[in-house]
Amino acid sequence: MKDRLHEIVFGTSTRAGKMFDVVLLVLILISVLIVMIESVPEWRVLFADYFYFAEWLFTIVFTIEYVLRIIISPKPLKYIFSTWGVIDLLSILPTFISPFISGYTSFRVVRALRLLRIFRILKLSRFTSESQALAHSLKASYYKIMVFLFFVVMMIVMAGTIMYVIEGGENGFTSIPASIYWAVVTVTTVGYGDISPVTDFGKMLSSIMMILGYAIIAVPTGLISVGMANYKEEKGDPDNQCEECDHSNPFGSVYCNQCGSEIMIK
Repeated sequence: MKDRLHEIVFGTSTRAGKMFDVVLLVLILISVLIVMIESVPEWRVLFADYFYFAEWLFTIVFTIEYVLRIIISPKPLKYIFSTWGVIDLLSILPTFISPFISGYTSFRVVRALRLLRIFRILKLSRFTSESQALAHSLKASYYKIMVFLFFVVMMIVMAGTIMYVIEGGENGFTSIPASIYWAVVTVTTVGYGDISPVTDFGKMLSSIMMILGYAIIAVPTGLISVGMANYKEEKGDPDNQCEECDHSNPFGSVYCNQCGSEIMIK
């Protein structure tokens, strides 16, 4: 019996296991939509009782599922402290905490993270491989990105300090932190407009910061792109994925390196 439940709850290769996960995803999606709708003041007043009943119903269902996963898991502690285990726990805690601590109700939307199971359930290997490539490229470019961000922070601090000296408090730059805030808004090309330079030197510095902002956006993008390209050369290209065994082969491969089947060009 326990083996059968494990196959249904944790398995995605069987029909029953896939059906269980699909039903669970539908319930998660409905519960997240209810949380979003409940945030509308007019609807919260009109359908308060329905929202309350639905929320506790979903919480009970998800709690039973969480406890069931712990019971039938071969290594309960490994599941509890895994990424999925933590997400499953966080999805039910807000409902139990909300009667004692106000303001935690909206955190029930964390259940949306459980929808990430769809990639595992539907075996969308292309999305999985692309996410692995992105994670690898971020890890490989970590030190380069950190050095670049350090340079950006130093540039913003210097620009904010210079602007504080140029403009002064009478033009809205009342302090160095306020001037640094202006520099961040300008470099990111957001431009709220709540603080703006008045003097000619200030406008010239502002123009330089805006131009640098576009260049700053391009640098980390290029670093990550290079990392993803290198990863695909090493591990294989998802576009050259074998339809027989799902193995990703190097770019330009005609036959699968693992099973020998001919690769269909996509």
